Amino acid sequence: MTVSILIFLPVIAALAVLLFKNAAAKHAALALSIVELALAGWFLSQFVPDASSQFGVEVPWIPKLGIYFKAGIDGISMIMVLLTTVLVPLIILTTYKHQYKNAGAFYALILFMQAGLLLVFTAMDGFLFYVGWEAALIPIYFICALWGGENRIKVTIKFFIYTFSGSLFMLLGLIYLFLSTPERTFDISHFYALSMDAGHQGWVFWAFFLAFAIKMPLFPLHTWQPDTYTEAPSAGTMLLSGIMLKMGIYGVIRWMIPSVPLGFLGWQPMCVMLAVIGVVYASIIAFKQKDGKRLVAYSSIAHVGLIAAGIFVWNAEGLQGAMIQMLNHGINVVGLFFIWDIISTRLNTRDLGNLGGIAKVAPKFSIAFLIIVLGTVGLPLTNGFIGEFMLLYSVLHWNIWMVTAAGTTLIFGAVYMLRMYKQAMHGETNVLTVTFTDISGSETVVLSIICALIILIGIFPQPVLHISEAAVNKLFQAINTRFYTFR
Repeated sequence: MTVSILIFLPVIAALAVLLFKNAAAKHAALALSIVELALAGWFLSQFVPDASSQFGVEVPWIPKLGIYFKAGIDGISMIMVLLTTVLVPLIILTTYKHQYKNAGAFYALILFMQAGLLLVFTAMDGFLFYVGWEAALIPIYFICALWGGENRIKVTIKFFIYTFSGSLFMLLGLIYLFLSTPERTFDISHFYALSMDAGHQGWVFWAFFLAFAIKMPLFPLHTWQPDTYTEAPSAGTMLLSGIMLKMGIYGVIRWMIPSVPLGFLGWQPMCVMLAVIGVVYASIIAFKQKDGKRLVAYSSIAHVGLIAAGIFVWNAEGLQGAMIQMLNHGINVVGLFFIWDIISTRLNTRDLGNLGGIAKVAPKFSIAFLIIVLGTVGLPLTNGFIGEFMLLYSVLHWNIWMVTAAGTTLIFGAVYMLRMYKQAMHGETNVLTVTFTDISGSETVVLSIICALIILIGIFPQPVLHISEAAVNKLFQAINTRFYTFR
């Protein structure tokens, strides 16, 4: 069995869901996403955690242009496949107490986006990677534009302009690499083997960097993110924050640094600096937020900044820390946005000043909220701890002052996250919050799974680290031959 079935099943599922309406559409989407999760589980059970690419497929697509449908799964891809296939059914389940107009189209777009994401995370051909990149963008654009908030059109257009512009730069970089290969191919192994001088690599680096930095998003290319996260429907926000932003991080690891290591080397200090600035800047802005959903959006920028810093310092600890933290961040941020979806649905507000005392009337909800907050701030024995520790340790190898600044994500994050929890959950109930009802049904299922993952990965992180370890080490050692020679 090849990875192609994993990529095309969500496309078939999306077309099938279009035939359903209302509640039937969500039930069908959930069932088909669980089938996809079971399929990913089978691939995981057959996966050998070495450095090889497995379950590969390579068939001619446009051979005259050197374009092949080439995809496979190694340890780096497997983490992203698991992230995508675990979160999509959870995100669909979070919508069970919502009613959407044209529900068949809404859930079909989610499944079609899943196919694009999986194509990005498994593609071994540059053009195929670009197709997946765009295929994931189109559904989320319509999800935000058709089912978003009051200012959705203005915000979504800004989001589309940012991300599509970045995509065009990336396409230029891919075409340049294609023209530089003697065989005229988009094959990733040929990109890795190119011998371009540092000057030419520098131009390609910028073409990739702009696309990936916008998608993460990295300071100062982040301005689309808070508004888009706030205006998007909750499921859209979860898809964007939980999975889609990982496309940028994955692109840096898989495509940018290995393809143009000397170009990256020339701009490495700038990359680390921007990542660390993003950590501090977003944390400070998060302090001032009164809207809970917007606060989580800025906290996401801070956490992604730390992941980016761990990658840009380029050592094995940072790469491994980034891999597990991408998984952890996806789980935690989906949990946080679902918490605020529940609050805003029940009380029609996300303003922290209007909340208080919810723990007294909703104890199960408050416990789940607390576990997710603790995982987000990286409390030991929660999933966020090991990733943040590895990332900070990797930055320490780069510069003591940088790790001091980057470490503010732990301090600031604990302060604004725990303060957010206190303002919403503690104190006396008011006229609004006294009517809050505790979680039930699908809400309990989603939050129970998320809390279980937070605790399970926190206590047993090694199985996750083992999946990507060999692939990360192979990539790191291969690039070092070209990279450290010029340091």
